[in-house]
Amino acid sequence: MRINLTSVLVDDQAKAHRFYTELLGFVTKDDVSLGEYRWLTVVSPDDPDGTELLLEPDAHPAAKVFKAALVGDGMPYTSFAVDDVAAEFARLTDLGVRFTQEPVEMGPVTTAVLDDTCGNLIQLMQRA
Repeated sequence: MRINLTSVLVDDQAKAHRFYTELLGFVTKDDVSLGEYRWLTVVSPDDPDGTELLLEPDAHPAAKVFKAALVGDGMPYTSFAVDDVAAEFARLTDLGVRFTQEPVEMGPVTTAVLDDTCGNLIQLMQRA
């Protein structure tokens, strides 16, 4: 058994697609129109056949409440692994990405938390 797909709930698929591809550096895997919404997945360019991230509409009323509660408590929705948190923090800050937590060492990991502009906080994590 392995994880092949995970999702992040977004308030605007087009805006999320731009953010996750143009700023974070993911690449589009699938983009299929499903009427009002799309089956829209991105992957790491380093692993194009790896785990897909579905940019899933947060259309269900519970999704908005859930996301707002996480953001209100400062909790990331999910975490992405990076080789160098400090370098990604600098690169993304230069591109205008807003961070709610600068890089912090936490035992075996260093983390930073960014705002994905689509209603989520996303953690970047580097293992020591």
